[in-house]
Amino acid sequence: MAATPEQTLLSGFKIPCVGLGTWKSKPGEVGAAVKTAIKLGYRHFDCALIYGNEKEIGEAIKECINDGIVKREDLFITTKLWNTYHSKARVPEGCKESLTNLGLDYIDLYLIHWPLPLRENVGMFPIAPDGRTDVVDIDYIETWTAMQDLVDQGLCRSIGLSNFNSKQIQRILDLGLKHPITCNQVEISPYNSNEKLLQFCKSKGIVVVAYSPLGSADRPWAKPDDPVLLEEPEILKMAARYNKSAGQVLLRWGIQRGYIVIPKSVSESRQKQNIELFDFILDDDEMNVIHGMNRNFRVCTWNRSSATHSPYYPFHEEF
Repeated sequence: MAATPEQTLLSGFKIPCVGLGTWKSKPGEVGAAVKTAIKLGYRHFDCALIYGNEKEIGEAIKECINDGIVKREDLFITTKLWNTYHSKARVPEGCKESLTNLGLDYIDLYLIHWPLPLRENVGMFPIAPDGRTDVVDIDYIETWTAMQDLVDQGLCRSIGLSNFNSKQIQRILDLGLKHPITCNQVEISPYNSNEKLLQFCKSKGIVVVAYSPLGSADRPWAKPDDPVLLEEPEILKMAARYNKSAGQVLLRWGIQRGYIVIPKSVSESRQKQNIELFDFILDDDEMNVIHGMNRNFRVCTWNRSSATHSPYYPFHEEF
């Protein structure tokens, strides 16, 4: 299979335009999924400490390297700092924990998973006495400063953000940076096109990576009456026109908008489809039809966990 096209980060490193997402990939199946993906040609893998599956992913990567299927330098591994590691002292702990889990000497891209700091050393989802998420006041500026030290120490090559809004990004940019914000990973799908944030990041040279680009219909908190992106009639018509799947049409829409997609799948057939996005092009009318599906429907909000009272909650802003 031909190599997947890449974008160049402000750090100078290249990131493949399609990766394998691992959120919701269960223990016992994620390792096999990663090995299958590597054999299919995937080189970009999106991980996070909170997903609870880094060790199995690391074992799969090690096996593929040992078998001569791929070299470490051919892979682009992203993982993320969880919310209970935001203090200056805890940032390197979070990074080293992921490195140990993954069995790696360095991470290609390390992101602050959310701008929401939570109480440290009391579990991954601490709950306050009032039943809400136990948020604390650790400024993400402190977290970002510690992230820059990780680059100096060789623990990661590039650093970035996830789920940050434009004002939060600009506040970091205004510091004057030793190491650039290379990425902002955010939720983007036709139901949540995130156009203004996408254009803001592009204007700053920040690469955008889209999670849940297919609408994450398998999210545990989905309601029976929630819209299902993969069943949209217009998407199905386009899929039939190009002899592609609905998922391929949605991912192609994202590629043509200029961002990177990281669809999750443990199915070999769907993995194969999800990386075969570069042999067809949606025309302007088709792009506009899909864009018209936007309804600002966000899958990941932290509303369920009552974190909206944090001063760092990102979704009070328009973008």
